[in-house]
Amino acid sequence: MSGGVDSSVAATLLKEAGFDIIGIFMKFWNPSTSLRTSSLRSSEQAGENRCCSVESEKLARLVANQIEIPFYVLNVEKEFKKRVVDYFLKEYKAGNTPNPCIVCNKEIKFGILIDRALKLGADFVATGHYAQTKNRKLLKGKDKNKDQSYFLWQLNQKQLSRVLFPVGNYTKPEVRKLARKFNLPTAQTPESQEVCFIDNSANNFLKKYLKTNPGDIINTSGKILGKHQGLWFYTIGQRRGLEISQGPWYVVNKDFKKNILIISKNEKDLLKKEFIAKNVNWISGKEPKFPIAAEVKIRYKSAFAKVRILKYKKNSVKIIFEKPQIAITPGQSAVFYAGQQLLGGGIIVD
Repeated sequence: MSGGVDSSVAATLLKEAGFDIIGIFMKFWNPSTSLRTSSLRSSEQAGENRCCSVESEKLARLVANQIEIPFYVLNVEKEFKKRVVDYFLKEYKAGNTPNPCIVCNKEIKFGILIDRALKLGADFVATGHYAQTKNRKLLKGKDKNKDQSYFLWQLNQKQLSRVLFPVGNYTKPEVRKLARKFNLPTAQTPESQEVCFIDNSANNFLKKYLKTNPGDIINTSGKILGKHQGLWFYTIGQRRGLEISQGPWYVVNKDFKKNILIISKNEKDLLKKEFIAKNVNWISGKEPKFPIAAEVKIRYKSAFAKVRILKYKKNSVKIIFEKPQIAITPGQSAVFYAGQQLLGGGIIVD
């Protein structure tokens, strides 16, 4: 229970259905202070109120009291810092653009939390994710605008066997309506679009932990146009924050060997027909027969794109688009779907 409307309604629906439930609020690491109370969001993505606040815990506790269930606070600050935040910084330093929420789901919410819940005698862990399961298959949520299955591609069969998504077959407006019906104190909590451990912007956060490393900004013809302060402060497809005149300019590449940022005015320079994905996970637990005709999302807010998936190397695949796609970004997740079913995913390499 994060103190947001989705997890609050999820808990209430289960209680109404006759489940014997407990509420767990998770305390995460926060840069302001290691003792600051925080909560697990299902990410950008989760449709929950701003976490990392004392208010979130208060709201979660109020809901638990109202629906008369036990309430526990689980401190995972050290684990969160090591497995999620350190990963986030390491990937940026390597020139990638990671999605920490996906790692958080695998390692914390559906890793540590499931383990602790089972020790408390629970049979399942329920969350406020907009996703669905059926026969240990992971499916999209009913609400196309709020579907969060994308963030769950690293889950395995063991985890799926212990997971319930009570709001997965509802739309967000329907969840809000239910919250008002149940008179929950979280009924009007605002949407959050922030990574939970970043208070302001990703760049401001990175500047606290990564040193500046100035280098040249050039165009695709090799002309020097300015200076950057560190390649990790930029992501492929970025347009804002370049401070180069006569734009708009787009970041099209990063040369770490030469410490050069490459930009272009031509958005078509961002188009690519194929890429490699590593660390591939198949939800079924078994590698499928290749090639595969599927649809892929290369970032949470991107549209589905038709592709062929080919075997590349061990735990890696080659993705070939039917039509070239824009701003394929190393470090982001490519997630594979067949209709409503999420097949698996991988980390974009190049």
